[in-house]
Amino acid sequence: MQTDIDPRSLIGRRAFDRDGAKIGTVDEVYLDDATGTPEWAAVRTGFFSRDAFVPLEPSEVVDDGLRVPYEKSLIRDAPDFGVGRHLSPEQELQLYHHYGMQVPVAEAGDGPPRDFGELAGGDPRPGDST
Repeated sequence: MQTDIDPRSLIGRRAFDRDGAKIGTVDEVYLDDATGTPEWAAVRTGFFSRDAFVPLEPSEVVDDGLRVPYEKSLIRDAPDFGVGRHLSPEQELQLYHHYGMQVPVAEAGDGPPRDFGELAGGDPRPGDST
């Protein structure tokens, strides 16, 4: 995504999938806790008035809208965490997996490694098959 755009200016913009089909309207923008850069947008889809979280990194601002490079069906099926609350590391991890995105790792000198909800000691969560 363009890094020179004010994340507040995304709110209210129409969002489109990779084929140009309207997904909905950007409702909220979520910033990365460590860097403060825009990372996710909640898009009011109109599918039962729910918000779908979309990644901003591969998305781009085109004309007056946000072009998200994924199919509408994948966006519609994104996990729904509600809006107005902080995304937990575990929720972010679910979104990265949903969109098939590589989970970012901290580079040397970027501070502590990112925590995506793994349990201390590497023990699997109950119900995990790993």
